[in-house]
Amino acid sequence: MIKSSASATRSGPCAVHQWIFSSLGKKTVVAVTGMLLVLFVIGHLIGNLTVFLGPDALNAYAEKLHSLGPILWVVRIGLLAVVGLHIFFTMLLWKENQKARPKKYIASNPIGTTVFARTMRLSGLIVLAFVVFHLAHFTARVVDTSYQSMTTTLAGHQVHNVYGMVVKGFSSAPMVAIYVVGLFLLTFHLSHGLSSLFQTIGITNTRIRKNYELAGRSIAWLLFLGYTSIPIAILVFGLGKGAAQ
Repeated sequence: MIKSSASATRSGPCAVHQWIFSSLGKKTVVAVTGMLLVLFVIGHLIGNLTVFLGPDALNAYAEKLHSLGPILWVVRIGLLAVVGLHIFFTMLLWKENQKARPKKYIASNPIGTTVFARTMRLSGLIVLAFVVFHLAHFTARVVDTSYQSMTTTLAGHQVHNVYGMVVKGFSSAPMVAIYVVGLFLLTFHLSHGLSSLFQTIGITNTRIRKNYELAGRSIAWLLFLGYTSIPIAILVFGLGKGAAQ
């Protein structure tokens, strides 16, 4: 009986571990982390689009985030963990698929036959590098150290001039090119990632496949248009001209 009890105690965490690293478990982790990251990308865009409402709107949004203090850091660390899990389990699935399919399919109809699918790993790694650059550029502010001293007055209080920082950052053609290319690759990645999300967790059939492929690509390209509208509006149309002080 003692042996049985000890065995039962060990079976709990072991069973969880076995499920997470099973094929279904890995697919579930990739799908859930992918959905969380897409929701963040959408939310981040909504906040960024306040740039079109003027300096006070964007600076107020940024100050609201800054006022969260420790909570903001918990969210940031959580996002990093989600990114890490997504990459780790995606690579595990890729290795699993490589072992299971040493030879090319003789006859199949997989969802991943587009150029988006074939470049998933490469685009994912480049997007990761782009995200690191973006964080260094606007969050850590080490790409241009002059961002550190940019301040403005908001409701009678001195705050960091995020609006001016963004305008200055996107007044450079090479910087805008970096962002447009990075966002294009992100869109490439999302075009397949969103389309294959339901297949990853096993919800798929030939009848509805084209519908969610179209929906996934439409969402990805709408995000691309939303994000790139900001640097293009600043560089090409002079949005916020004179705000970078």
